Amino acid sequence: MKQVKVGLDESHVKLLEQFKRFGFKDKSEMVRFALDLYVKDMANRRLRESAALYAQVYEEDAETREWTKANTAEWPS
Repeated sequence: MKQVKVGLDESHVKLLEQFKRFGFKDKSEMVRFALDLYVKDMANRRLRESAALYAQVYEEDAETREWTKANTAEWPS
């Protein structure tokens, strides 16, 4: 595993020092977990933003609604 050097605020250092309290085996595991969580959160945000844009297009474009309804009419219920 690669190692990197990062600068942290004192509050971050104090939080990392509590790694055992949060159930982590060491500080590195806690940082990796936080980074993985951040990546998942960003992906979810992008999905929500994309869904909102599609919903907006659907709402504003009558032609899109028409072809969507026509295509889904044949789906089994």
